[in-house]
Amino acid sequence: MTVENGINMQTVAALTARERDRFVKDNPASARLSDEAKKNLFGGVPMHWMADWSTPFAIFVEEARGASFRDADGQNRLDFCLGDTGTMFGHAPEPVADAIRKQSTRGYTTMLPSPDAAWLGSELKRRFGLDFWQVTTTATDANRDVLRWARAVTGRPVILVHDGCYHGSVADTLVRSNAGKTAQRGGLIGQVGDITRHTRVV
Repeated sequence: MTVENGINMQTVAALTARERDRFVKDNPASARLSDEAKKNLFGGVPMHWMADWSTPFAIFVEEARGASFRDADGQNRLDFCLGDTGTMFGHAPEPVADAIRKQSTRGYTTMLPSPDAAWLGSELKRRFGLDFWQVTTTATDANRDVLRWARAVTGRPVILVHDGCYHGSVADTLVRSNAGKTAQRGGLIGQVGDITRHTRVV
């Protein structure tokens, strides 16, 4: 029997194996979709962090509304992740769905501003009291921009990130804590500079 800090590790391993087996048994459609996706998607998911769960494979979502979703196996689940825009409004709020439907008939990637842009800048200023705004299309872009601006304003090059958290695919944040020291993530390839020079992990 292996005991660490008073915990029987064989019992933990047995419980973990039992829960993993139950997960596989309860989610056959997600298991099948994961196997199918692995033929063409790294880790069987569109974005690598979707595979960062302790489960044997990701749960595939069929439909999401409000704070819950229905998975590929027909199970209704509360969404404790609520990532990205789901965090702000819940999944598929009707006013947002209506606005997207309306805009989709008018085009969505013109690479030029629409008349709504001028109104948006004015409304953001009215609501938040800041004179100038910049729109980003992804959380990664937003994080990259804010890090650059913070460094410019403070003159400080070092940033702090939370260990194990996703901060977008910003190179500066692709680090982990290794024995109390900041280290580049194991799968990070092609990085030409030492990002640990300007990043610390807590």
